[in-house]
Amino acid sequence: MTPEEFRAAGHVLIDWIADHRLRIPDLPVQAQVQPGEVAAGLAPVAPDQPESFDAVLADLEDVVVPGITQIQHPRYFGWFPSNATLSSVLGDLASSGLGSLGITWQSAPALTEVEEVVVGWLRELTGLPPSWRGAIHDTASTACLVALLAARERATDYSETRGGLQAEPAPLTVYTTAQAHSSVPKAALLAGFGRDNLRLVEVDPVTRAMRPEALTAAIEADVAAGRRPAAVVVSVGTTGTTAVDPLAAIVPIAQAHGLWIHVDAAMAGSALLLPEMRWLVEGVEGADSLAWNPHKWMGTVLDCALLYVADPEHLVRVMSSDPSYLRSTVDGEVTQYKDWGIPLGRRFRALKLWFHLRLDGVEAIRARLRRDLANAQHLAAQVAATPGWRVLAPVTLQTVCLRHEPIGLVDTAGEVLDGERLDAHTLAWADAVNASGRTLITPSILDGHWSVRVSIGAERTERADVDAVWQLLRETAETA
Repeated sequence: MTPEEFRAAGHVLIDWIADHRLRIPDLPVQAQVQPGEVAAGLAPVAPDQPESFDAVLADLEDVVVPGITQIQHPRYFGWFPSNATLSSVLGDLASSGLGSLGITWQSAPALTEVEEVVVGWLRELTGLPPSWRGAIHDTASTACLVALLAARERATDYSETRGGLQAEPAPLTVYTTAQAHSSVPKAALLAGFGRDNLRLVEVDPVTRAMRPEALTAAIEADVAAGRRPAAVVVSVGTTGTTAVDPLAAIVPIAQAHGLWIHVDAAMAGSALLLPEMRWLVEGVEGADSLAWNPHKWMGTVLDCALLYVADPEHLVRVMSSDPSYLRSTVDGEVTQYKDWGIPLGRRFRALKLWFHLRLDGVEAIRARLRRDLANAQHLAAQVAATPGWRVLAPVTLQTVCLRHEPIGLVDTAGEVLDGERLDAHTLAWADAVNASGRTLITPSILDGHWSVRVSIGAERTERADVDAVWQLLRETAETA
């Protein structure tokens, strides 16, 4: 494809994307295809000769779009907000169009320095310690793995330079809760700690946040057994209920035993843009690392996760590699992001943030976040006021956990009387709601039984959308 051919096709594609965004409210929220249906609509072998752009665009329209769950839909209330603001889409297009190679500062000085600047902007905007520094990763899953690798090496005085964990005299332990995102235990396993050394600390039965006294007990038990506590992962906004572990109370416990403190604020980190929500990370100055995803609630298009660390020199020592072919005359003077994470090459992800923040402005983002917080409180109030319905967890952020409770299945105090029938009822009406294509909600197990999460935060979701979905939930569940 020549630049002129690209220009012509690009104009058509931009028009198509703009038209697609306008028609999203008219599309089913959940993809309406069956397994294998999309693949069956594609050619079985790659083309030997170029095809026309019109043919590609036609398949995009007719085959691909029906196979996408429309998470940009104003009535998407599924897993978590994963907005893709068009301002950040332009940045993503610019990044791909530039085709830069981000392996060292020398390979793309602007890639490094724009990233330093925007990461610094967001550190200041979220109230994190000014001495911290950060880098952009693909997801918080990778950021958590990097943090636990750094924790491992601090606990072992850089065992990677010797025999690794296999040569250590005692096993290292990691602490989190069962409410933590699935990426946390996955990161602990990949970092070599082993499932037997992962401790799921008890949570408060109401808030579902980590109990500091339970953390203390778990650490002391491991020390007494000859193990070496290495890290604690503190959840700020768990996936299931957006529970917030009490960071300020956890920090002194962890510090007393030399644990690395990683804060996982993947979705909730966006709320730190609001000064009134900084209580979420009270005590953060005592932590070692924090990760959050602008590609969720804030709205920078995937993939864009931030990992901040209090001691970047330690991180670089753990993650650095110095092959001779990457020698640079400015080594020691500049940031080399190849030494801040797992991959050597990196995309110009900072452009997505740079375009997003410059074209939309921080105040517009803040206004949208406040709208979503208010809408969650509004929905929770509606649920709580309706007989036969229950809000199952504190509404800390923008997620409401709820359940319809027919007479005879749950008593007035919330005690489940017939769990099997209640679970079958919940899954039946939730699946019917999703199959309708009118919205998407997420069934989730909470306290041993199925519940429904309504996660509010799509860019175009307004109060009327919340009210319409609440009406749909009632109509479906109460007649199921």
